[in-house]
Amino acid sequence: MGETQITVTLIIFNIIFIAFIGAIIIFIREYRIKKKAHVKQIQNIDETHRRELLETQVEIQTQTMQYIGREIHDNIGQKLTLASLYTQQLAFENKAPQVNKSIENIGDIINQSLTELRLLSKSLTDNSIEIHSISELIEEECKKINDLKKCNVYFTNDCKTNIKSYQIKSIVFRITQEFLQNSIKHANCKNITVLLKSLDNHIQLTLNDDGKGFDANASSSNGIGLKNIRKRTELIGGLYTLKSQDGLGTTLTIDIPLK
Repeated sequence: MGETQITVTLIIFNIIFIAFIGAIIIFIREYRIKKKAHVKQIQNIDETHRRELLETQVEIQTQTMQYIGREIHDNIGQKLTLASLYTQQLAFENKAPQVNKSIENIGDIINQSLTELRLLSKSLTDNSIEIHSISELIEEECKKINDLKKCNVYFTNDCKTNIKSYQIKSIVFRITQEFLQNSIKHANCKNITVLLKSLDNHIQLTLNDDGKGFDANASSSNGIGLKNIRKRTELIGGLYTLKSQDGLGTTLTIDIPLK
């Protein structure tokens, strides 16, 4: 075999070898692209399934509360009303003053229970979350807290986005309620600020109090209220950030994507 043939053979071999290596590189690259696409597809399926599950849970919860509210109003409420009428009749027919006093006390208890049950029934069947915007809901809740005169609540609304999702509105509203109640009960705060604003494709809710604060890293601080807030945030794909120190108050920030 001549020198020229050896050179040609080596060139051909090198070309084949380079082509082989190139094919392997292309194969690996295509494999990684397909793997990423597959993982993304699985994540999208999981996200869709999670949202569908959330919608089902909220729908079932809403229907259950409305059913309980109607039962309280139509069934238990009517029975207590009848019991109240019976006590009034007994008090009218009975001539013993001491017995009348006991009957009147029973009637008062029944009437108080009726009032509380009617309020509970109204809250369970209330569809204000569906009717009102999230800013209106939060503003009304802040007003209720201010009316209690236990602390000052300041609400700033910079949200220009109209949130149509009942699930997102419901969860953002419940998180706000949970934080306000926790601050009033446990933080001994004087002021609470609530900021709602819209950013690119998501909204941000920031809640802050000037209360006594706590060690956010301590396991003992991870109470039911905070667990509920974290769980609700995760249900709608949001990010949860909690900052608190002893004597420096607490700040909770929730970032929620809008799709």
